Amino acid sequence: MSGSTDTVTAMSKPIKNRVAGLKHPQTGSPTDVTELVPRGLRVAAALSWRFLFVIAALYVLIWLAGYFFQLVIPIAVALLLTALMAPGVDRLVRWNVPRSAASALVMIAGLAVVGGLLTFVIIQFIDGLPDLTRQVSDSLAQIQDWLEHGPLHLRGEQITSFLDNIVNTIKDNQSAITSGAITTAATIGEVLTGLVLTLFILIFFLYDGRGIWRFLVRGAPARVRDRVDVAGRRGFAALVSFVRATAAVALFDAVFIGIGLWILGVPLVVPLAALVFLGAFIPIIGAVIAGTVAVLVALVAKSFITALIVLAIIVAIMQIESHVLQPWLLGRAVKLHPLAVVLAIAAGLIASGIAGALMAVPLLAVLNAGIKSLLHDDLTEPDEVDPLDKESAEDIVDEAEADTEAAERP
Repeated sequence: MSGSTDTVTAMSKPIKNRVAGLKHPQTGSPTDVTELVPRGLRVAAALSWRFLFVIAALYVLIWLAGYFFQLVIPIAVALLLTALMAPGVDRLVRWNVPRSAASALVMIAGLAVVGGLLTFVIIQFIDGLPDLTRQVSDSLAQIQDWLEHGPLHLRGEQITSFLDNIVNTIKDNQSAITSGAITTAATIGEVLTGLVLTLFILIFFLYDGRGIWRFLVRGAPARVRDRVDVAGRRGFAALVSFVRATAAVALFDAVFIGIGLWILGVPLVVPLAALVFLGAFIPIIGAVIAGTVAVLVALVAKSFITALIVLAIIVAIMQIESHVLQPWLLGRAVKLHPLAVVLAIAAGLIASGIAGALMAVPLLAVLNAGIKSLLHDDLTEPDEVDPLDKESAEDIVDEAEADTEAAERP
């Protein structure tokens, strides 16, 4: 019996030694269970909790941006305007104009141009509205005639009943419409407040943008401060290049679509061209949406054939933009894959609507340039990078990236 007991005891020792929490047979210390977990599972667990922390941090950032939406949007718009106006301020400073005076001159000139364009567009819209109303009335009469004598053969009583139902629906929802008007008035007040805040921020960005950036960089650890400084300068250079290229593409779309509308006699040519110009600042989808409005106006105000011609003009201009201007201007400016651009715009729309779509691609361009700089360049001094010169900001990091790719080849 004692021999059997000793055998069972000897067989159970290896099993006990493999159980977590038991002491090591020689040292008496607790057994480390990490070695019992497969390496693949340990790697997956490590990646998982790090991924969850990153997602949580991004969620907090997005929540904060949404909470301070009325502050974030003016800052973002001011940055875009700074990227557009800063080269002009810098050139005036090189011509020995004091920086305060240069900032004021560029601000006044920019406001004068924008205000003049808005005034002109509004005047054109008011002048063209009576003609548009008359043409819409004629088109509605033609549509009613087609409904009565066309393939549908609807009776006049059916059409009148349909219109009466629309009027009754509006009357029944009058309180909701009134509430919506009040909400719109409040929104207009918020927009005006945001515009004032944007102009206030823009003044300081133009006057002391470099000083503000130096103050922010001090928050980075000393050992990586120069690399963060260089990455930020390259990111702003990408933003400057993006704004310039986008403005050129938007001007091309607005001018040629406007010429086509003018030749076809479509009313409200200037407002529609202005809408195309503004829409083009949202890459890929902005000009398409604005062009759709132009097609609808042509359909209602003129005829179906005119609307088809307008559609053909817009499609042709979009083809030129996507195959010539986008690769030549925007492709060189931001160096982003078209799929990344589309996904960024979709994410911006989901997160913040039109404002998010407008800011998504510039943000992606800045992050792309900054991350590339952090990954591929740690030798450049901050003073060697001019944030207003895209070429000088990219040369070194492109060379470093090319060297890294060459070293990784077999």
